[in-house]
Amino acid sequence: MEKKVFVPFDAPISFVSLKKDKVVAALIGFAIGDALGVPVEFVSRDELKTNPVKTMNGFGTHNQPAGTWSDDTSLTIALIKGLGENGCDLDSIADKMVDWLYYGRYTANGKVFDVGNTTRKAIKAIKKGKTPVRAGGKGKFDNGNGSLMRILPLAFFLQNENDFEKRKAVIYNVSSLTHGHIISKAACHFLVEWLIEELKSCNVALAYESVCSIFKRYYKEKGIREKFSRIFSGEIFYLPISKIKSTGYVVDTLEAVIWCIFHTDSYKDAVLSAVNLGGDTDTVGAITGGVAGMVYGYNSIPKEWECQIVNRNIIYNAAKELYEKCCGNERDTLQ
Repeated sequence: MEKKVFVPFDAPISFVSLKKDKVVAALIGFAIGDALGVPVEFVSRDELKTNPVKTMNGFGTHNQPAGTWSDDTSLTIALIKGLGENGCDLDSIADKMVDWLYYGRYTANGKVFDVGNTTRKAIKAIKKGKTPVRAGGKGKFDNGNGSLMRILPLAFFLQNENDFEKRKAVIYNVSSLTHGHIISKAACHFLVEWLIEELKSCNVALAYESVCSIFKRYYKEKGIREKFSRIFSGEIFYLPISKIKSTGYVVDTLEAVIWCIFHTDSYKDAVLSAVNLGGDTDTVGAITGGVAGMVYGYNSIPKEWECQIVNRNIIYNAAKELYEKCCGNERDTLQ
């Protein structure tokens, strides 16, 4: 376990650059959203209306202590660990995923729990020698959110790649390690492109509008356009919460994240809205937390939640590694 903390988190973080702030906020925000959702995963929306999540709780669905993060954060860290400074090393990422599933690496407490069937099957295939990029399920029933939940670091990794097709190829390949169907790959593509635009503009709404404009022209296949119609058209903005699903289906998850980001105005409200949708609370909470962290910044994240994150030094060091690998000329040493 890594022990060195790279930045004094009991001190203000105003001294770091905007890009550093976004990296740190994305990873911490992601882990917090994950941990908030773990105790209530699979709890219904109606139950959460009666007893909503308001703070960091423990035990519940997976009987884990408060602040425990799940496979969402672990596989996000595994992706960061596998990224190379000169390119995306799929074999290295795949190896890190095997280390997680079989040896408990990159976990909050050395234990692996709550693994999706498609993800487990793909990693088992990789361990048995299958080519990583061909390991992910390609059937229509293989469109869980298991690749979407770990794809966020690619926004930082690909932010300086100007070729749209090259970015898409990397995103598709990383998704295909576990989820190789076009719907899963397109969902990952949308999320990463949206966050890259947010990094450039620092305006999440303009970034969303820009990516929708591009994707409506780019994705002409009827099947894709139909599945993503509420996202590409912007209809998602105007839907009531009753029309938002929070299942493990990748499109439902992406829609829920977008809805929560644009129907709240703070990090705290965004992640609580996500978790209280019920259903796949850890994944919807994690992705929403990562996006909201980027949008609102590190100082927006409640410190009482951050302090409760189990083994949070692992998260801090993953943020340090992501920054150093992905931020080019800004790679000065984090303190």
